[in-house]
Amino acid sequence: MYNLLYKELRLAAHPNLFIFTFLGVLVIVPAYPYGMVFLFGCLAPFLTFMYGRETNDIYYTSLLPVKKSDTVKAKFLLVILAQFIQLLISLPFAFLRVHVLVEGNPAGIEANIAYYGFGFITYAIFNFIFLTEFFKTGYKAGKSFLLGIIPATFIVFFMELIVHFPKFAWLDSIELSMMIRQIPILCVGILFYVIVMYLAYKISVKRFAYVDL
Repeated sequence: MYNLLYKELRLAAHPNLFIFTFLGVLVIVPAYPYGMVFLFGCLAPFLTFMYGRETNDIYYTSLLPVKKSDTVKAKFLLVILAQFIQLLISLPFAFLRVHVLVEGNPAGIEANIAYYGFGFITYAIFNFIFLTEFFKTGYKAGKSFLLGIIPATFIVFFMELIVHFPKFAWLDSIELSMMIRQIPILCVGILFYVIVMYLAYKISVKRFAYVDL
């Protein structure tokens, strides 16, 4: 599996995958809707899968002495790795902005604990729809992306909008007491991501098994 993942990173990954992964630094930008970071995290896999379609990556991988399920697993690991690295890159800048941009983020939610919880939920829903739909055929990345990005955008819009209501102002806070209150959102987001990605993998393997390459 290590060799397949290495192949994904060296041959299959579009250069923009790495660029968009580093866009986690956008949480340091003042008055910026930080939910865009998650949408970039959804766009990056799409560009890579489109790139793979043009280079016949799925067909090439099928010629290797590996199971079809391993082909699916390698793609899943690539997506998960890119999204997790994007979040890890954003973390030091999220801490830094607290000291540099003390006036907060008027454009939407702060890069706080609740923000990352919503991020995992956004990624999970996009990944589930995009990956399970893609592996129906192994090449229809465009349709899969459109079906996945619509609900992902809705979640980001909801996240950015809800913090403007006084009742939910605690979701936008970086005070310690409020961030402790946000921890359940992060826990739910992580658990949701793990469960949904597992289900997406199982469904994708079953669907890809019937694809005639």
